[in-house]
Amino acid sequence: MALLALALLMPSCNKGPGEGGTGTVQGVVKLVHHPDDDYTLTPDTMVAAKTDVFIIYGDEAYFGNDVETNADGLYRFEYLLPGSYTVFSYSTLPSGEKVAVSETVELQRGAVAQVPTLYIHDGKAYGTSVVKGRVHASYYHNGSWRGEGWACEHRVYIRRVGDDIPFDDTRVGPDGYFAFQKLQPGEYEVFTASDDIATEIPDFVFQSIVVDEAEQVYELPEQFEVIINV
Repeated sequence: MALLALALLMPSCNKGPGEGGTGTVQGVVKLVHHPDDDYTLTPDTMVAAKTDVFIIYGDEAYFGNDVETNADGLYRFEYLLPGSYTVFSYSTLPSGEKVAVSETVELQRGAVAQVPTLYIHDGKAYGTSVVKGRVHASYYHNGSWRGEGWACEHRVYIRRVGDDIPFDDTRVGPDGYFAFQKLQPGEYEVFTASDDIATEIPDFVFQSIVVDEAEQVYELPEQFEVIINV
């Protein structure tokens, strides 16, 4: 009975996760860059050098330590006790907001725990999508047909469904294509002008499209067919 009481009074030797041991938690961080003006949304992946990485001991509410990756994107947290560890770094949204990317590992006594690769993201196109389409034109002069072809340099507009004013516009390329980039999920109307043959007064033709996922390229269901008086 006396031994039991003594055991209850003595502090436990089973320390939780933290510093003071012989274990190591290590891994690699890679940066996925989403460049602006890339209408294919093809990212560039590279090692994330000189990037801050943080570690949380067990279920603590705040990180216990941080290190910087080396030139190869490698990091190491050393002299750790056995237990659960969460490692994280930050992606950066186009708005500047930071979003944590994390992985959790279990560390055995004196062992090396390899963390799955952390992929962090940045770039002006990160988390956005592209809407693209094509415009074909029939050309008229004084009511007479003059020819047809891709509507190069013709202006196209985009607005959110329910809005009266477009928030962006672009011009058609030589191959008839146009694209709007850096779009957040939502419902959009894309429109362009088409002339009346007799009066030569322009009116707009519309198409609607729903962007329901980020980092996707959406193509309008139909090609615009317009009349241009020259």
